[in-house]
Amino acid sequence: MDMNQYLSMFIDESNDHLQSLNENMLQLESSPDDLGIVQVIFRSAHTLKGMAATMGFEDLASLTHQMENVLDLVRNEKLKMQDFIFDTLFKSLDALESMVQDIVQGGEGKADVSSIVASLQAIVRGEGAVAPSAEAASTQQPDSAPVYPGIELDEFQYSVLDQSIAEGHKVLYIQVKLREDCQLKAVRAYMVFELLERSGEIVKTYPDVQEIEQGEFDQTFSLYFITQKDPINLESQILNISEMDTAAVTNLDHESLQQMVQQSAATAEPVQKENETSSTSADAIATTSSKNEGSGAPSPSKAPSKNTGTAAPSRTIRVDIERLDVLMNLFSELLIDRVRLEQLANEAKNQELTDTVEHMSRVSSDLQNIVLKLRMVPVDTVFNRFPRMVRDLAKSLNKKIDLIITGAETELDRTVIDEIGDPLVHLIRNSVDHGVEPIADRVAAGKSETGTVHLRAFHSGNHVFIEIEDDGRGIIRENIINSAIKKGVVTEEQAAALSDEEAHQLLFAAGFSTAEKISDVSGRGVGLDVVKSKINSLGGNVTIYSTPGRGTNFSVQLPLTLSIIAAMLIKMGSEKYAIPLTSIVETGIIKQAQIRTVHGTRMIPFREAHIPLISLSRVFEVPDFNESTEEETEIVVIRKGERLAALAIDDFIGQNEIVIKNLGKYLPSIQGVSGATILGDGQVALIIDPNAFIK
Repeated sequence: MDMNQYLSMFIDESNDHLQSLNENMLQLESSPDDLGIVQVIFRSAHTLKGMAATMGFEDLASLTHQMENVLDLVRNEKLKMQDFIFDTLFKSLDALESMVQDIVQGGEGKADVSSIVASLQAIVRGEGAVAPSAEAASTQQPDSAPVYPGIELDEFQYSVLDQSIAEGHKVLYIQVKLREDCQLKAVRAYMVFELLERSGEIVKTYPDVQEIEQGEFDQTFSLYFITQKDPINLESQILNISEMDTAAVTNLDHESLQQMVQQSAATAEPVQKENETSSTSADAIATTSSKNEGSGAPSPSKAPSKNTGTAAPSRTIRVDIERLDVLMNLFSELLIDRVRLEQLANEAKNQELTDTVEHMSRVSSDLQNIVLKLRMVPVDTVFNRFPRMVRDLAKSLNKKIDLIITGAETELDRTVIDEIGDPLVHLIRNSVDHGVEPIADRVAAGKSETGTVHLRAFHSGNHVFIEIEDDGRGIIRENIINSAIKKGVVTEEQAAALSDEEAHQLLFAAGFSTAEKISDVSGRGVGLDVVKSKINSLGGNVTIYSTPGRGTNFSVQLPLTLSIIAAMLIKMGSEKYAIPLTSIVETGIIKQAQIRTVHGTRMIPFREAHIPLISLSRVFEVPDFNESTEEETEIVVIRKGERLAALAIDDFIGQNEIVIKNLGKYLPSIQGVSGATILGDGQVALIIDPNAFIK
């Protein structure tokens, strides 16, 4: 076995261990006294450290060793888990994941994690200090110390600064004032940040970074900064930037840092009282935990329950994805030949040949089921990233959220699994940010402080449904309509005629957002339009159900597999096409007299309603067929979500299982065509994409 094979094994195993560490850390956060979970976490970290050291990735091994030291104290009951310890360990896991990704991309797994290591070492020494309480705020502040109200630190930020001083780093308090005639405040502030980030780490700013980036501040901003650079040199470099008025750089020691924090807490208290109901307050975001401390309620985004006992021996093997793709391609060719043999046996009318072909068909059908199951992957491989994501979002948004996952064992084709992750990220972030209300709003509405987001998956027919449901404020029609009119998505006249369902669909318009303020989470109008286009490209669709005041449900419908599907084969003159059975409602025959033209669109009656009639011969410019010359026309009624349409065709060939083939890079994308298949007689038939015909 060569080194590349060892590296591949290391990457796979490392990702498994990191996922296990994230899941078990989330469990431990909800049950901090459960030493059984700590033992599992410690073993995973120890194994990861040994693997990294063996492969020569010293930075990765060193950081994991520092985590081990903290976990060893916890499992020996010499240290109690606290919020700032959880935050530090989660940051360590993020750093480890970044290192592994660097290795995947051909790097050496190196990263600057000195601040994280310093925090872990401080925890081991028992110096993970809590920021001084407001009671000590009366301590006399030296006249020479800078004063700038509002820049408060949480426990973790204070601990990082304090331990950086202990480790010999310089901790600076920098206050910058721009000239009164400065026209581009945000640009000048960005230039200051860029200068500083080249030589150290910015821990906290006032105002918040988002407000500074948008120019929503007076001429002054301040920050805490960790560096090894000379303060006087930094001050001169800042003043060299255009339109700077003053730059005050103060080097802090343990005592002056403590006094600074006390002064900020005292001077910012009146401001906090005024803004205590604001869910977007920067200080509230920095200092409020999303955990239900001491309430016994489930912690936010808790991971699925795992058995912390000894695991049973694994009965699985790792198979390279490319090998499965080759196996599927070979089986696809076998399926094409099977259909051809069935046709030849019917034509030859030889009983022995017919019996043999029928037996081969049964065997190949069983083989087909096995091959397809090999490609099926539990959606858990996608879902397992979300508990940690929801936890971090809840903390940053000052919300309490419980993520409940059901149906994680539901299986989907690997091709779908690879593509569905990003759309689900957008939908869950949307539920956490827009759906679940801030704590104060939930209490005022008579709800519990902790919001709930359900992530569930289940089979239904030949589809898998994934639902993201929250118990938040629901979708307010007026907010959508007003935002859509403001952004020019619809006119006031069009908006007045929209049903609630059609109004909900406006959320998927490109650039649409109801967020009043741009943040790291949302507000830029990028997200739901990407979700819809990606899901449609997979042959699925997404539907919104919402009740104001009670919550919203995003339901994503996906095909089980994208490689072999059941289809209806049809004729259009001398050409053959395939329509996926999952999109067909029914087939039928209509007479020319039943066709009506409404505003330039041909319509036909269907179940006490009228639906559009689409001529495939015109769309695909079929030269030897035109249904308008026929007295009766055969139709296929197709569905996209709740919308229906009818396709006019020449004749039906019959149902069959077909193998989807890409059209390749040499052909441009063709509207209404999702791929092609090879029929039993060797002919190529285009596969129709019904979604393209229903807007």
